[in-house]
Formats: sequence, structure tokens, C-alpha cells
Amino acid sequence: MRQVVSSGWLFLTAMILAYGVANLLQSAAAARTTVHHTFDPGLLVRLAGQRTYLLGIGCQVLGFVLAFLAREDLPLFLVQASVAAGLGVTALLGVLVLKWSLPAAEIALLALLLVGIAALVHSAKPAPARPLGAFAVAMLALSVLVIAASGFFAVRLQGALGSVVLGSLAGVGFSAAAICARPLANEHSALGFFGNPLLYLLVVHSLVGQLLLGLAMQRGSTTAAVAAMDAGGAVPAAIVGLLLLGDQIHPGRGWLGALGFVVTLAAVIGLTRYAEPQHHHVVADVPRHEKAPLQPAATSR
Repeated sequence: MRQVVSSGWLFLTAMILAYGVANLLQSAAAARTTVHHTFDPGLLVRLAGQRTYLLGIGCQVLGFVLAFLAREDLPLFLVQASVAAGLGVTALLGVLVLKWSLPAAEIALLALLLVGIAALVHSAKPAPARPLGAFAVAMLALSVLVIAASGFFAVRLQGALGSVVLGSLAGVGFSAAAICARPLANEHSALGFFGNPLLYLLVVHSLVGQLLLGLAMQRGSTTAAVAAMDAGGAVPAAIVGLLLLGDQIHPGRGWLGALGFVVTLAAVIGLTRYAEPQHHHVVADVPRHEKAPLQPAATSR
């Protein structure tokens, strides 16, 4: 039993590192691609033409596999919230490799976000997963359309606000994928795994989330986009895990979970105000009469 728990924590730690590197590489690739103002899946094709983006996708796939393995032993609440720790890895690598210069307010809000996520993690109690019913599976299928429709309208938002809104939607999509993955992690036969509709919902949600994340990163603030994605991904997964998958909160720590939610939400709202652009972009797919002048970054990053 002790060995199983140790493996879960090892997978979780490796997942954090993989997601942190993936965020950095995908951000660098998005900065080299013209900004899109339409919900165009062709963006993923253009990004895929860059080696940096493909390396980032490779790291993200590795992170996803590690998260999938961790979910077999650790609760969804814990694994999904821990993804936010990858943002700290991204920020550190961005400063060291890409010469980002994070403003003090952004650093403070990043720390506040991690405190909020840590509180959510600490309040969670590991428990065996329950299978999802037919109604829950149908709701996961319907949520694909809701997230995509929301992204269709949110793509018109610019700057840090666009990064946060689109990043949040991406997080909800990845959260739905994580919800699909939790029961799948307990499928130990090929027939049960490939015959489960949750597998295909997982793939669709991941693709929609990936497109939304790319659009969010193009808005200029990687910190805001990834922070919003982490918060948007942690909260829905935590709620569904508690209500449907058998995840639990430690007795007497309900207040800590509520506090973690409030702190996380406050940090994301703060990032919409203080997170600054980290890249210059070329605008694309906007009618001439709708183009607005680009806002230069406050510092060279």
C-alpha cells in the first residue's frame, strides 16, 4: 500500500514539471503566430507547424499521462488542483530562459493563487472513485457544445481579460476531460477502456481546451491565461468529484476548502487587472475597420 501511494506522488511531481515546461513552450509558439479573433481550429494547424509548439504538446501529453496515472491512486480534487503548481515552473523558466520581467503585483497574485489551490488540495480527502451514470456522461457531452459556444463569443476579447476568459474556458474543458479520465483510470481491460464513451469525450474536450488555451496565450499574458486555466480546471473537477465520484473533504476542513475557493477566485480576478502582456503579436482575421492599435508590452520579455 505504501508503494502505491509513493508512486502516485511521484507521478504528481513529474506531472507538475511536465505541465510547467509545456506552458512555456506553447506560449513561445503562440507569440510567433498571428492573433486570431475567430474560433478557428486552423490555429492549431498553424501552431503545429512550429517545432516549439510540438515539443510543448509532447510535454503536455506527458503531463496528461502522468496525471492519468496519478488519478488511479489520488483523488481528482488533489490531482486537478495540483496542475496549478506548473504555473510556478512556467514563470520561473520564463524569467530564466525568455527573460520575462514579472511585475511585483503579478508575482504576488501568482503566490496568492498557489496558496488558494494549496488550501483546496489540503482540504481534500482521498477516496475510491465511483463510476459515472448515463446522465452525467450525457452532461459531459452537452458541455462540449456549451464550452465551444462560449469560446466563439469570448474570442473577441483582447488583452489580459481575453487571456483570463479564454483561459478559464480552456480550464473548464480540461476539467471535463479530467472528470472523464478519473473513472477511465480504473478500467483495466482493453475492451472496457476503448469501449467507454468517456474516452472519446476526453479526447474532444482536450482538443477544445487546447484550442482555447492557444487563443488565450495569443492575447499576451501567459500568466493570466494559465492561472485562469488552472482555476477554471480545479473548481469544476472538485465539485463533480465531491458530488459524483466519491471524493471527500477531511472532517473539519470544509472552511479551508471554501477559503481556498475564494482566494483562488480573487487571484484570478486580480490577474485580469494586473497581468501584463509578455509578447508582441501581429493581428489577423480582423476586418480593417475593426482593427485597434496594438498595445506594446510594458517591458521586454
